Amino acid sequence: MIKGRLIALGGGDDDGLLKLIRSQICSAQSHIVVIATAATEVEDSGNAYKAAFEEFGCSNVMLLHIDESNDADTSLNLKAIQEAEVIFFTGGDQVRLASFLGGTRLLEIMQRRYIEDDIIIAGTSAGAAVMSDRMIYDGYGHYSLIKGEMKTTQGFGFIRQVYIDTHFAERGRFGRLAHAVAHDQEYTGIGLSEETGIIIKGGDQVEVFGTGVVTIIDASKVRFSNTRQVEENEPIAVEHLIMHLLVRGYRYCLKEHLFQAVSDTGLVSQDAPLSL
Repeated sequence: MIKGRLIALGGGDDDGLLKLIRSQICSAQSHIVVIATAATEVEDSGNAYKAAFEEFGCSNVMLLHIDESNDADTSLNLKAIQEAEVIFFTGGDQVRLASFLGGTRLLEIMQRRYIEDDIIIAGTSAGAAVMSDRMIYDGYGHYSLIKGEMKTTQGFGFIRQVYIDTHFAERGRFGRLAHAVAHDQEYTGIGLSEETGIIIKGGDQVEVFGTGVVTIIDASKVRFSNTRQVEENEPIAVEHLIMHLLVRGYRYCLKEHLFQAVSDTGLVSQDAPLSL
């Protein structure tokens, strides 16, 4: 059983995300680590989030400097991740995150602790997109439904067989997420609108926070897809791709492909609708 929790925001105003993280930790002294490697100005972004956490009453916040000039696997960084109760990834460019942290001992420790410990791993925008074993990093509008225009690469692997896409409704990213799961049909697509996010518990249960909509794209019942046969620069065709719209008060179970209503007590409603 996975003990850690993933908290991912689709971008935009992140006060709600920081408040949620604060509500999930037991003490104001809980050790929070901020990693701003995705940002263009790493130190400025990291310090801004450090200050924001402190405004919410968190007194033990540390920024890890990991970029072109600062290696991930320093003794200071490894110790900080070993002790962290919350690890937070800022927005920016998820490819930067994967480039500087992929294959490091630091990431290995995070992956192990996510499975074994009651730890929160959180992120917004790029920091959310990188959480799965694969991530989308390119694809724009209707062009993303052309073979070769949607691109994926390796992510951090906290959760597997999921694509998490951010700024989903605002930047017209339905096409690229649909393309990704049509190509990799064992994957489930999760599209996060801005100021809206998810908590993933046990590596399976996806619950929503924020005011918007989370889009779930399920390829498990696809009858036909030409994504592996069609030539480059040709449009893709897919039959029987299933979509769900998830808001607060509902959850989606990834392993069972199950849509459920959740009561205010956190228990599954007796008349919870199911995906057939």
